[in-house]
Amino acid sequence: MNKKKWIIGILAAILIILVACAAPYLFTGAPAEGLIKMRKGSTIESIADSVKANVGDSFGKRVATMLSLMGAKVENREGAFRITQGMSPFTAARYIKNGAQSGIRFTFNNVRTLDEWTKRWGETFMDGPEAMRKALADSAFCAKYGKTPQTIACLLMPDTYEFYWNTTPEKMLDRLNDYYNDFWSSERKAKAERLGLTPDEVATIASIVEEETSKADERGKVARLYLNRYQQGMRLQADPTVKFAIGDFSIKRITVPMTQVNSPYNTYRVNGLPPGPIRLPEKSTIDAVLDAPQHDYLYMCARADFSGYHDFTRDYASHLDNAHRYQAALNARGVK
Repeated sequence: MNKKKWIIGILAAILIILVACAAPYLFTGAPAEGLIKMRKGSTIESIADSVKANVGDSFGKRVATMLSLMGAKVENREGAFRITQGMSPFTAARYIKNGAQSGIRFTFNNVRTLDEWTKRWGETFMDGPEAMRKALADSAFCAKYGKTPQTIACLLMPDTYEFYWNTTPEKMLDRLNDYYNDFWSSERKAKAERLGLTPDEVATIASIVEEETSKADERGKVARLYLNRYQQGMRLQADPTVKFAIGDFSIKRITVPMTQVNSPYNTYRVNGLPPGPIRLPEKSTIDAVLDAPQHDYLYMCARADFSGYHDFTRDYASHLDNAHRYQAALNARGVK
């Protein structure tokens, strides 16, 4: 009996020693945070390489060991898995084995064109930019959301969202369409209707306003000016639409020849609104259009002090005086 107890004690001691030796290897936390991206067809070895590249060599080996001990089948696993600093190899391996994806935060603000947004999307998600670019240019795809390739940008409302890395363009747009519909409440739709506009037309005006002024406290005033022009049947003659039509937002000075460029977006040549937004407007700018304060201004010109604000007038003669002062200021600075 004593001999049996003695053997059990020896075995227990050996087990304790083995556990004590293995614990640092198997349970020491990750030295850093990393996002592990897996496509179908991955192997334990390729996962170990990814963990090594993003977190550290030894941690990658420990995760691979745990996956092997668990008998994990990873060939059909797809997605991104976030390893946080201090996470144990066992926990990391369990997340990967179970396919427990981590969400990826996708923030886009101050984005102008669809191409810029598409590139940012492609750098963040698995399918890459070409898949999204093809989807956004597809009339049938856009029609699913009641949009065209020119108005689909209205769904891309700047904010911070969370999606899985392997989210497809269609699933992404489905979610963004839900957010769009939530934003366009019955109250906002009623405001748009009172202006004689659809939600997408409001977004189009908001995009012009946002390009016209960087001053948030001036956007409502600028919006009302364009609403006044639109409602009176005047051409908008908005300089930002010329820049968009030319494809160069860096232009500092709009010249007469530029205003003659042949494009449906050039509001110096076409009546009414452009076919769609010229940038992705912020939700606050859309609200600035919907709540634009009443005034009867029809003309505006950037101030000659380069403060970023504008001078507003009701008559064209006064506007020309403001324009001459601004042009003289540009000349003084050598702006071409």
